[in-house]
Amino acid sequence: GPGPTCVLGIDLGTTSVKAALVTGTERGLALAQSCSRETQARSDSLGAAPQGMEQDVQKIIRALNDCLAALPHQQLQQVTHIGISGQMHGAVFWKSDKGCKWSESGTGPAFEPDKVSHLVTWQDGRCSPTFLSSLPLPQSHVSLATGFGCATVYWYLKNSPDFLKAYDAAGTIQDYVVAMLCDLKKPLMSVQNAASWGYFNCRNRSWNTDILKKSGFPVHLLPEVGDPGSIAGRTTRAWHGIPKGAKVGIALGDFQCSVYSCLTERTDAVLNISTSAQLTISMPLGFQPPEAPDPSSAVTYFPYFSGEYLAVAASLNGGNVLATFVGMVAQWAQELGFQVQESAIYPRIIQAALAQKHSTLSVHPTVFGERHLPELLASVSSIGASELSLGHVTRALCRGLVENLCSMLPVQHLQEMGVSRILGSGSALARNEVLRQEVERIFPFPVVYGKDVDAAVGAAMVM
Repeated sequence: GPGPTCVLGIDLGTTSVKAALVTGTERGLALAQSCSRETQARSDSLGAAPQGMEQDVQKIIRALNDCLAALPHQQLQQVTHIGISGQMHGAVFWKSDKGCKWSESGTGPAFEPDKVSHLVTWQDGRCSPTFLSSLPLPQSHVSLATGFGCATVYWYLKNSPDFLKAYDAAGTIQDYVVAMLCDLKKPLMSVQNAASWGYFNCRNRSWNTDILKKSGFPVHLLPEVGDPGSIAGRTTRAWHGIPKGAKVGIALGDFQCSVYSCLTERTDAVLNISTSAQLTISMPLGFQPPEAPDPSSAVTYFPYFSGEYLAVAASLNGGNVLATFVGMVAQWAQELGFQVQESAIYPRIIQAALAQKHSTLSVHPTVFGERHLPELLASVSSIGASELSLGHVTRALCRGLVENLCSMLPVQHLQEMGVSRILGSGSALARNEVLRQEVERIFPFPVVYGKDVDAAVGAAMVM
Protein backbone atom coordinates (compact mmCIF):
# COMPACT_ATOMS: atom_id res chain seq x y z
CA GLY A 1 0.00 0.00 0.00
CA PRO A 2 1.01 3.67 -0.17
CA GLY A 3 3.55 4.89 2.35
CA PRO A 4 2.80 7.48 5.04
CA THR A 5 2.07 10.99 3.85
CA CYS A 6 5.01 13.36 3.90
CA VAL A 7 5.40 17.08 4.44
CA LEU A 8 8.14 18.85 2.51
CA GLY A 9 9.86 21.75 4.27
CA ILE A 10 12.05 24.15 2.29
CA ASP A 11 14.34 26.91 3.53
CA LEU A 12 15.82 29.41 1.08
CA GLY A 13 18.78 30.72 3.05
CA THR A 14 21.44 33.34 2.52
CA THR A 15 24.13 30.84 1.53
CA SER A 16 22.28 27.57 0.97
CA VAL A 17 18.94 25.97 0.20
CA LYS A 18 17.66 23.09 2.32
CA ALA A 19 14.80 20.66 1.74
CA ALA A 20 13.53 18.30 4.44
CA LEU A 21 10.95 15.49 4.26
CA VAL A 22 9.07 15.10 7.53
CA THR A 23 6.73 12.18 8.25
CA GLY A 24 4.25 11.53 11.04
CA THR A 25 5.06 8.70 13.45
CA GLU A 26 3.42 7.38 16.62
CA ARG A 27 5.83 9.57 18.63
CA GLY A 28 5.23 12.69 16.57
CA LEU A 29 6.97 14.16 13.55
CA ALA A 30 10.24 12.68 12.38
CA LEU A 31 12.80 13.84 9.83
CA ALA A 32 12.88 11.21 7.07
CA GLN A 33 15.32 12.78 4.60
CA SER A 34 17.03 16.09 4.02
CA CYS A 35 19.34 17.67 1.51
CA SER A 36 21.09 21.03 1.26
CA ARG A 37 22.97 22.76 -1.52
CA GLU A 38 25.04 25.92 -1.46
CA THR A 39 23.56 28.49 -3.82
CA GLN A 40 26.77 30.38 -4.66
CA ALA A 41 24.31 33.03 -5.83
CA ARG A 42 26.19 36.18 -4.83
CA SER A 43 25.99 38.59 -7.75
CA ASP A 44 27.37 42.00 -8.62
CA SER A 45 25.07 44.89 -7.78
CA LEU A 46 25.65 47.23 -10.69
CA GLY A 47 23.41 50.08 -9.55
CA ALA A 48 24.27 50.07 -5.85
CA ALA A 49 27.88 48.89 -5.59
CA PRO A 50 29.79 48.65 -3.30
CA GLN A 51 27.04 48.69 -0.65
CA GLY A 52 24.65 46.54 -2.67
CA MET A 53 24.17 42.88 -1.80
CA GLU A 54 22.31 40.90 -4.45
CA GLN A 55 21.81 37.25 -5.34
CA ASP A 56 21.00 35.57 -8.66
CA VAL A 57 17.53 34.01 -8.36
CA GLN A 58 18.35 31.58 -11.18
CA LYS A 59 21.12 30.08 -9.02
CA ILE A 60 18.90 29.89 -5.92
CA ILE A 61 16.20 27.98 -7.83
CA ARG A 62 18.84 25.76 -9.45
CA ALA A 63 20.07 24.81 -5.95
CA LEU A 64 16.45 24.15 -4.91
CA ASN A 65 15.90 21.90 -7.95
CA ASP A 66 19.15 20.05 -7.17
CA CYS A 67 17.98 19.49 -3.58
CA LEU A 68 14.64 18.06 -4.62
CA ALA A 69 16.23 15.88 -7.30
CA ALA A 70 18.44 14.34 -4.58
CA LEU A 71 15.49 13.34 -2.33
CA PRO A 72 13.89 9.88 -2.72
CA HIS A 73 11.38 10.09 -5.56
CA GLN A 74 9.05 7.59 -3.90
CA GLN A 75 8.75 9.79 -0.81
CA LEU A 76 8.25 12.96 -2.84
CA GLN A 77 5.25 11.24 -4.45
CA GLN A 78 3.72 10.97 -0.95
CA VAL A 79 4.00 14.71 -0.21
CA THR A 80 0.63 16.29 0.62
CA HIS A 81 1.81 19.62 2.10
CA ILE A 82 4.71 21.98 1.41
CA GLY A 83 5.99 24.55 3.91
CA ILE A 84 8.45 27.20 2.72
CA SER A 85 10.60 29.63 4.69
CA GLY A 86 13.38 31.95 3.65
CA GLN A 87 15.45 35.03 4.35
CA MET A 88 13.29 37.89 5.58
CA HIS A 89 13.56 41.59 4.70
CA GLY A 90 14.89 40.96 1.17
CA ALA A 91 13.05 41.85 -2.04
CA VAL A 92 12.70 40.24 -5.45
CA PHE A 93 10.57 41.57 -8.33
CA TRP A 94 8.88 39.66 -11.13
CA LYS A 95 6.30 39.83 -13.94
CA SER A 96 3.29 37.97 -12.60
CA ASP A 97 2.36 36.24 -15.87
CA LYS A 98 5.99 35.48 -16.82
CA GLY A 99 7.61 34.74 -13.48
CA CYS A 100 8.89 31.31 -14.48
CA LYS A 101 9.10 28.67 -17.19
CA TRP A 102 8.17 25.05 -16.55
CA SER A 103 10.04 22.23 -18.24
CA GLU A 104 10.59 18.51 -17.83
CA SER A 105 13.60 17.53 -15.69
CA GLY A 106 14.95 14.09 -14.84
CA THR A 107 12.68 13.91 -11.79
CA GLY A 108 9.54 15.43 -13.30
CA PRO A 109 8.34 18.96 -14.06
CA ALA A 110 10.39 21.82 -12.58
CA PHE A 111 10.37 25.60 -12.98
CA GLU A 112 13.12 28.09 -13.54
CA PRO A 113 12.88 31.89 -13.21
CA ASP A 114 11.97 33.94 -16.26
CA LYS A 115 11.14 37.65 -15.94
CA VAL A 116 12.61 37.99 -12.45
CA SER A 117 15.03 40.53 -10.93
CA HIS A 118 17.98 39.73 -8.69
CA LEU A 119 17.17 39.24 -5.02
CA VAL A 120 18.23 42.29 -3.00
CA THR A 121 19.09 40.54 0.27
CA TRP A 122 18.62 41.48 3.91
CA GLN A 123 22.36 42.28 4.00
CA ASP A 124 22.02 45.00 1.36
CA GLY A 125 23.49 48.33 2.49
CA ARG A 126 22.39 50.70 -0.27
CA CYS A 127 19.99 52.68 1.93
CA SER A 128 22.21 55.00 3.97
CA PRO A 129 21.01 56.48 7.27
CA THR A 130 20.60 59.81 5.43
CA PHE A 131 18.45 58.18 2.76
CA LEU A 132 16.32 56.35 5.35
CA SER A 133 15.76 59.58 7.31
CA SER A 134 14.40 61.18 4.12
CA LEU A 135 11.58 58.58 3.90
CA PRO A 136 8.16 59.03 5.49
CA LEU A 137 7.84 57.71 9.05
CA PRO A 138 6.21 54.25 9.06
CA GLN A 139 3.21 53.42 11.23
CA SER A 140 4.79 50.24 12.55
CA HIS A 141 6.43 48.84 15.67
CA VAL A 142 9.52 47.98 13.58
CA SER A 143 12.21 50.56 12.78
CA LEU A 144 12.97 50.81 9.08
CA ALA A 145 16.46 49.66 8.04
CA THR A 146 18.48 49.13 4.91
CA GLY A 147 17.77 45.71 3.39
CA PHE A 148 14.04 45.96 4.19
CA GLY A 149 11.83 45.37 1.15
CA CYS A 150 9.98 48.69 1.26
CA ALA A 151 13.21 50.66 1.77
CA THR A 152 14.67 48.90 -1.29
CA VAL A 153 11.61 49.86 -3.37
CA TYR A 154 12.04 53.50 -2.27
CA TRP A 155 15.71 53.35 -3.29
CA TYR A 156 14.78 52.15 -6.78
CA LEU A 157 12.04 54.77 -6.97
CA LYS A 158 14.61 57.50 -6.41
CA ASN A 159 17.68 56.06 -8.15
CA SER A 160 16.34 53.80 -10.91
CA PRO A 161 12.59 54.29 -11.42
CA ASP A 162 12.61 52.52 -14.80
CA PHE A 163 13.74 49.33 -13.06
CA LEU A 164 10.41 49.06 -11.21
CA LYS A 165 8.34 49.62 -14.37
CA ALA A 166 9.42 46.22 -15.71
CA TYR A 167 7.66 44.35 -12.88
CA ASP A 168 4.17 44.10 -11.38
CA ALA A 169 4.81 41.78 -8.41
CA ALA A 170 7.24 41.71 -5.51
CA GLY A 171 7.95 39.77 -2.34
CA THR A 172 10.62 37.85 -0.50
CA ILE A 173 12.36 34.97 -2.29
CA GLN A 174 10.10 32.50 -0.46
CA ASP A 175 6.97 34.44 -1.51
CA TYR A 176 8.18 34.17 -5.12
CA VAL A 177 8.51 30.36 -4.90
CA VAL A 178 5.02 30.00 -3.37
CA ALA A 179 3.56 32.25 -6.10
CA MET A 180 5.19 30.11 -8.83
CA LEU A 181 4.04 26.79 -7.36
CA CYS A 182 0.45 27.96 -6.88
CA ASP A 183 0.36 30.23 -9.97
CA LEU A 184 -0.77 33.18 -7.84
CA LYS A 185 -1.60 36.25 -9.92
CA LYS A 186 -1.06 38.40 -6.81
CA PRO A 187 1.64 37.31 -4.34
CA LEU A 188 0.56 36.36 -0.84
CA MET A 189 2.82 37.23 2.10
CA SER A 190 2.62 36.19 5.75
CA VAL A 191 2.41 38.73 8.56
CA GLN A 192 5.95 37.59 9.49
CA ASN A 193 7.44 38.66 6.16
CA ALA A 194 5.27 41.79 5.88
CA ALA A 195 6.51 43.06 9.26
CA SER A 196 10.08 42.49 8.07
CA TRP A 197 9.50 44.64 4.98
CA GLY A 198 8.64 47.81 6.93
CA TYR A 199 5.53 50.00 6.58
CA PHE A 200 3.29 47.24 7.93
CA ASN A 201 1.08 47.68 10.98
CA CYS A 202 0.83 44.37 12.86
CA ARG A 203 -2.00 45.64 15.08
CA ASN A 204 -4.42 46.21 12.22
CA ARG A 205 -2.62 43.78 9.90
CA SER A 206 -2.33 46.17 6.99
CA TRP A 207 0.23 48.05 4.92
CA ASN A 208 0.64 51.80 5.58
CA THR A 209 -1.06 52.40 2.23
CA ASP A 210 -2.01 56.05 2.83
CA ILE A 211 1.51 57.01 3.95
CA LEU A 212 3.06 55.13 1.02
CA LYS A 213 0.70 56.55 -1.62
CA LYS A 214 1.40 60.15 -0.57
CA SER A 215 5.11 59.66 -1.28
CA GLY A 216 4.55 58.04 -4.69
CA PHE A 217 5.35 54.49 -3.57
CA PRO A 218 4.12 51.87 -6.11
CA VAL A 219 1.60 50.23 -3.76
CA HIS A 220 0.44 47.86 -6.52
CA LEU A 221 3.67 45.92 -5.88
CA LEU A 222 2.71 45.11 -2.28
CA PRO A 223 1.51 41.52 -1.75
CA GLU A 224 -1.73 40.49 -0.07
CA VAL A 225 -1.11 39.50 3.57
CA GLY A 226 -2.31 36.39 5.41
CA ASP A 227 -1.76 34.41 8.62
CA PRO A 228 1.39 32.35 9.14
CA GLY A 229 0.34 28.72 9.11
CA SER A 230 -2.47 29.25 6.58
CA ILE A 231 -2.60 27.70 3.09
CA ALA A 232 -1.61 29.94 0.17
CA GLY A 233 -2.86 27.55 -2.50
CA ARG A 234 -2.18 24.22 -4.18
CA THR A 235 0.48 23.16 -6.63
CA THR A 236 -0.92 23.69 -10.14
CA ARG A 237 1.44 21.07 -11.61
CA ALA A 238 3.40 18.04 -10.48
CA TRP A 239 6.81 19.21 -9.21
CA HIS A 240 9.78 16.82 -9.00
CA GLY A 241 7.29 13.99 -8.47
CA ILE A 242 5.25 15.87 -5.85
CA PRO A 243 1.63 15.44 -6.98
CA LYS A 244 -0.37 18.28 -8.48
CA GLY A 245 -2.77 19.65 -5.86
CA ALA A 246 -0.42 19.44 -2.87
CA LYS A 247 -1.22 22.17 -0.34
CA VAL A 248 1.37 24.97 -0.11
CA GLY A 249 1.59 27.07 3.04
CA ILE A 250 1.97 30.84 2.99
CA ALA A 251 5.72 31.60 3.01
CA LEU A 252 7.26 32.12 6.45
CA GLY A 253 10.26 33.84 7.99
CA ASP A 254 13.31 31.59 8.32
CA PHE A 255 13.92 32.93 11.79
CA GLN A 256 10.45 32.05 13.11
CA CYS A 257 10.69 28.58 11.55
CA SER A 258 14.09 27.96 13.13
CA VAL A 259 12.66 28.85 16.54
CA TYR A 260 9.52 26.76 15.90
CA SER A 261 11.67 23.70 15.18
CA CYS A 262 13.14 23.65 18.68
CA LEU A 263 11.26 25.87 21.15
CA THR A 264 9.11 23.66 23.36
CA GLU A 265 9.15 25.47 26.72
CA ARG A 266 8.26 29.13 27.26
CA THR A 267 11.16 29.32 29.71
CA ASP A 268 13.69 28.52 26.97
CA ALA A 269 15.76 31.15 25.19
CA VAL A 270 17.15 30.33 21.75
CA LEU A 271 20.67 31.46 20.88
CA ASN A 272 21.45 31.05 17.21
CA ILE A 273 24.79 31.92 15.62
CA SER A 274 25.04 31.20 11.91
CA THR A 275 25.69 33.87 9.26
CA SER A 276 24.21 36.44 11.65
CA ALA A 277 23.24 35.90 15.30
CA GLN A 278 20.05 36.05 17.34
CA LEU A 279 19.00 35.68 20.95
CA THR A 280 15.28 35.05 21.36
CA ILE A 281 12.63 34.62 24.02
CA SER A 282 8.87 34.21 23.60
CA MET A 283 6.72 37.00 24.99
CA PRO A 284 3.78 36.30 27.33
CA LEU A 285 0.44 35.42 25.73
CA GLY A 286 -1.52 38.53 24.78
CA PHE A 287 1.58 40.72 24.47
CA GLN A 288 1.30 43.54 21.92
CA PRO A 289 4.35 45.47 20.75
CA PRO A 290 4.43 49.26 21.24
CA GLU A 291 2.79 51.28 18.47
CA ALA A 292 6.05 53.02 17.59
CA PRO A 293 9.57 51.60 17.80
CA ASP A 294 12.34 52.85 20.02
CA PRO A 295 15.06 53.41 17.36
CA SER A 296 17.81 53.01 19.94
CA SER A 297 16.49 49.65 21.22
CA ALA A 298 18.39 46.54 20.21
CA VAL A 299 15.33 44.33 20.75
CA THR A 300 12.74 43.83 18.00
CA TYR A 301 9.40 42.05 18.36
CA PHE A 302 8.84 39.53 15.57
CA PRO A 303 5.35 38.20 14.80
CA TYR A 304 5.39 34.47 15.54
CA PHE A 305 2.38 32.12 15.25
CA SER A 306 -1.19 32.33 16.57
CA GLY A 307 -0.84 36.06 17.26
CA GLU A 308 2.18 35.61 19.54
CA TYR A 309 5.47 37.54 19.43
CA LEU A 310 9.14 36.78 19.94
CA ALA A 311 11.51 39.30 21.54
CA VAL A 312 14.63 39.15 19.43
CA ALA A 313 18.08 40.64 19.72
CA ALA A 314 18.97 40.23 16.05
CA SER A 315 22.62 41.00 15.46
CA LEU A 316 24.01 41.53 11.96
CA ASN A 317 27.30 40.11 13.26
CA GLY A 318 27.80 36.37 13.65
CA GLY A 319 29.60 33.77 11.57
CA ASN A 320 30.01 36.41 8.86
CA VAL A 321 32.47 38.23 11.15
CA LEU A 322 34.52 35.08 11.64
CA ALA A 323 34.43 34.54 7.85
CA THR A 324 35.67 38.12 7.35
CA PHE A 325 38.49 37.51 9.86
CA VAL A 326 39.52 34.29 8.10
CA GLY A 327 39.42 36.10 4.75
CA MET A 328 41.70 38.79 6.18
CA VAL A 329 44.21 36.19 7.45
CA ALA A 330 44.20 34.48 4.02
CA GLN A 331 44.73 37.82 2.28
CA TRP A 332 47.64 38.74 4.58
CA ALA A 333 49.22 35.36 3.89
CA GLN A 334 48.82 35.90 0.14
CA GLU A 335 50.37 39.36 0.37
CA LEU A 336 53.33 37.76 2.15
CA GLY A 337 53.70 35.29 -0.71
CA PHE A 338 51.93 32.23 0.80
CA GLN A 339 48.85 30.48 -0.55
CA VAL A 340 46.58 29.24 2.23
CA GLN A 341 43.03 27.99 1.65
CA GLU A 342 40.44 29.65 3.90
CA SER A 343 39.03 26.18 4.69
CA ALA A 344 42.41 25.29 6.21
CA ILE A 345 42.53 28.44 8.33
CA TYR A 346 39.27 27.82 10.26
CA PRO A 347 40.36 24.70 12.20
CA ARG A 348 43.82 26.19 12.86
CA ILE A 349 42.54 29.40 14.45
CA ILE A 350 40.02 27.48 16.58
CA GLN A 351 42.78 25.13 17.81
CA ALA A 352 44.98 28.14 18.58
CA ALA A 353 42.16 29.82 20.52
CA LEU A 354 41.42 26.65 22.52
CA ALA A 355 44.99 26.86 23.82
CA GLN A 356 44.35 30.42 25.11
CA LYS A 357 41.75 30.21 27.88
CA HIS A 358 42.01 33.89 28.82
CA SER A 359 42.72 37.12 27.00
CA THR A 360 42.48 40.72 28.17
CA LEU A 361 42.30 41.75 24.51
CA SER A 362 38.87 43.25 23.83
CA VAL A 363 37.22 42.95 20.42
CA HIS A 364 33.99 44.80 19.67
CA PRO A 365 33.08 42.78 16.57
CA THR A 366 30.40 44.90 14.85
CA VAL A 367 32.07 44.82 11.42
CA PHE A 368 28.63 45.11 9.81
CA GLY A 369 27.18 47.67 12.24
CA GLU A 370 23.85 46.94 13.91
CA ARG A 371 20.39 47.98 12.80
CA HIS A 372 19.94 50.14 15.91
CA LEU A 373 23.51 51.50 15.59
CA PRO A 374 24.42 51.33 11.88
CA GLU A 375 27.47 53.57 12.22
CA LEU A 376 29.05 51.70 15.16
CA LEU A 377 31.74 49.63 13.46
CA ALA A 378 34.22 47.18 14.96
CA SER A 379 37.11 48.09 17.25
CA VAL A 380 39.90 46.39 19.18
CA SER A 381 41.16 47.70 22.53
CA SER A 382 43.34 46.68 25.47
CA ILE A 383 46.01 45.57 23.02
CA GLY A 384 49.04 44.25 24.89
CA ALA A 385 52.27 43.02 23.29
CA SER A 386 51.88 39.57 24.84
CA GLU A 387 48.39 38.95 23.41
CA LEU A 388 48.84 39.33 19.68
CA SER A 389 48.86 35.63 18.73
CA LEU A 390 46.16 34.19 16.46
CA GLY A 391 44.87 32.27 19.46
CA HIS A 392 44.47 35.39 21.62
CA VAL A 393 42.79 37.35 18.84
CA THR A 394 40.43 34.50 17.87
CA ARG A 395 39.46 33.91 21.51
CA ALA A 396 38.75 37.63 22.01
CA LEU A 397 36.78 37.78 18.75
CA CYS A 398 34.56 34.83 19.76
CA ARG A 399 34.02 36.33 23.21
CA GLY A 400 33.16 39.69 21.61
CA LEU A 401 30.49 38.12 19.39
CA VAL A 402 28.73 36.59 22.41
CA GLU A 403 29.14 39.74 24.54
CA ASN A 404 27.68 41.84 21.74
CA LEU A 405 24.51 39.71 21.72
CA CYS A 406 24.40 39.78 25.52
CA SER A 407 24.59 43.60 25.50
CA MET A 408 21.50 43.65 23.24
CA LEU A 409 19.39 41.37 25.46
CA PRO A 410 21.07 41.37 28.89
CA VAL A 411 21.17 38.41 31.26
CA GLN A 412 19.16 40.35 33.87
CA HIS A 413 16.31 40.77 31.40
CA LEU A 414 16.36 37.05 30.57
CA GLN A 415 16.17 36.25 34.29
CA GLU A 416 13.24 38.65 34.75
CA MET A 417 11.42 36.90 31.90
CA GLY A 418 11.83 33.55 33.68
CA VAL A 419 14.39 32.02 31.31
CA SER A 420 15.80 28.80 32.81
CA ARG A 421 17.95 27.42 29.98
CA ILE A 422 19.43 28.33 26.60
CA LEU A 423 19.09 26.27 23.43
CA GLY A 424 22.25 26.81 21.39
CA SER A 425 22.02 26.42 17.64
CA GLY A 426 23.40 27.50 14.30
CA SER A 427 26.23 26.41 12.03
CA ALA A 428 28.84 28.78 13.53
CA LEU A 429 28.10 27.58 17.07
CA ALA A 430 28.10 23.91 16.00
CA ARG A 431 31.51 24.18 14.34
CA ASN A 432 33.29 26.38 16.86
CA GLU A 433 34.08 25.04 20.34
CA VAL A 434 35.57 28.40 21.38
CA LEU A 435 32.23 30.13 20.74
CA ARG A 436 30.45 27.47 22.81
CA GLN A 437 32.91 27.98 25.68
CA GLU A 438 32.26 31.72 25.63
CA VAL A 439 28.48 31.22 25.60
CA GLU A 440 28.76 29.04 28.73
CA ARG A 441 31.07 31.54 30.40
CA ILE A 442 28.86 34.56 29.79
CA PHE A 443 25.35 33.14 30.35
CA PRO A 444 24.49 31.82 33.84
CA PHE A 445 22.03 29.20 32.50
CA PRO A 446 22.39 25.58 31.42
CA VAL A 447 23.08 25.54 27.66
CA VAL A 448 21.71 22.69 25.56
CA TYR A 449 23.25 22.04 22.15
CA GLY A 450 22.25 19.58 19.49
CA LYS A 451 18.66 20.76 19.36
CA ASP A 452 18.50 20.62 15.59
CA VAL A 453 17.31 24.13 14.91
CA ASP A 454 16.30 23.91 11.31
CA ALA A 455 14.14 26.36 9.38
CA ALA A 456 13.24 23.74 6.74
CA VAL A 457 12.05 21.31 9.42
CA GLY A 458 10.22 24.15 11.20
CA ALA A 459 8.45 25.11 7.96
CA ALA A 460 7.32 21.49 7.60
CA MET A 461 6.18 21.25 11.25
CA VAL A 462 3.98 24.35 10.85
CA MET A 463 2.08 22.55 8.11
